[in-house]
Amino acid sequence: MLDAVFFLVQAALDLFWWAVLLAAIVQTLMSFNVLDGRNRIVWTIADFLYRVTEPALKPIRRRLPDLGGVDLSPLVLLLLITAAGIAVRALQRYLILWGLYF
Repeated sequence: MLDAVFFLVQAALDLFWWAVLLAAIVQTLMSFNVLDGRNRIVWTIADFLYRVTEPALKPIRRRLPDLGGVDLSPLVLLLLITAAGIAVRALQRYLILWGLYF
């Protein structure tokens, strides 16, 4: 049972990591006019990625200093997601060592 829980948590973290990365790439390409925001498919993808990632990025943006046109909040969030993944794997290992993992 715990295998399924740890797998789902790790899969959710991995999917969110990719969503943050894709959102940063799409936003950058749209700001340089490589992708046309008026295209319905591009707009739908960008809007979906924005809605998925913005609740996690907004508090980070509030705490980071203003660096002009450079937005480092996706990088900070990717590092936090990676740290959470490492913590989940460490918790799984400790549960195995303590004999609490079935």
